[in-house]
Amino acid sequence: LFREACPARLIGVTGSNGKSTTAAMTAAILQAEGRTTWLGGNIGTSLLERLDQIGPDDWGVLELSSFQLRHLSRNVRMPQVAVVTNCSPNHLDWHAGYAHYRAAKQRILAGQSTGDLAVLNTSEAEVACWAPLVRGRQTPLVPQGEIPMLSVPGRHNRINATCAATAAMAAGCTSEAVRRGLGAFSGLPHRLESIAVVRGREFCDDSSSTTPDSTAAALESLPGPTWLLAGGRDKGLDFSRLAAAIVERSRGAAFYGSVREQWCRQLLAHLPEFPCTAVETMEEALRWCWHRSRSGECIVLSPACSSHDQFRNYRTRGERFVERVRQLAQRLDEKSPLQRRD
Repeated sequence: LFREACPARLIGVTGSNGKSTTAAMTAAILQAEGRTTWLGGNIGTSLLERLDQIGPDDWGVLELSSFQLRHLSRNVRMPQVAVVTNCSPNHLDWHAGYAHYRAAKQRILAGQSTGDLAVLNTSEAEVACWAPLVRGRQTPLVPQGEIPMLSVPGRHNRINATCAATAAMAAGCTSEAVRRGLGAFSGLPHRLESIAVVRGREFCDDSSSTTPDSTAAALESLPGPTWLLAGGRDKGLDFSRLAAAIVERSRGAAFYGSVREQWCRQLLAHLPEFPCTAVETMEEALRWCWHRSRSGECIVLSPACSSHDQFRNYRTRGERFVERVRQLAQRLDEKSPLQRRD
């Protein structure tokens, strides 16, 4: 309905990981260029109720999930600029296998016309081979030198920024707008968000990481010794890469929720002496990590799973984590405040 009625030019962003951040970065660059910009879609904001405020000279940036793309009718035209950040198995508890999931993601390209543009993250082999599906023109990724220093950590976020810059420049933005927009971008809630320092331990909320790959990327981005809280409802995804990242990049892991026993067994099979536990709730996992951590270390919630066994969504899960850390700080009469971004 929105696509049919929206008068603005649209940029659509999809991918297994990083699509919210890439969409928000793209919008930030467009705004730095002085464009009236609307950000919505799977990022949590429906723009239908704002249609009367959106004009033909505006730009809309839409985050599009595999579910949204799968359910779109065949005659719906996709956004004039399509961005694909990456593609790896996800939501296999709903999709009929990886091929079904991948086909849903590829709809963003198949639904474009010959005058449209596509931005593919060609640094990933899976997405690079989608070039023959592009119906319009594929826009090469901008050089890494165009990307300024970012306040959000990790190589994955520099790739997100490269995709965002390429899309925004395809929409007519300048290099200066890229530098201003990305330089001021402070990140989104629940995405490797530093929320508190308590007795020298930094707490990070990465509740939006709902796949093993995204949690592995989070662990690779954190500089110091880390204690991991992970778990929830299994989406049928491979745990092996994450198990290797946990062993290499963390001091210990507490698994909770419906995957707890399975993942704990798999990790101990990988390294029998590695410190890990299987507990029922996120609160128990937090206590386990807190009692074993030391000053100078990080405790991160990066679940690698769906939240739907114990929480309504990843936002509710992240908010619960923040509240439990707040309560911990209050019990200890901690003077260091929560450092949450607005």
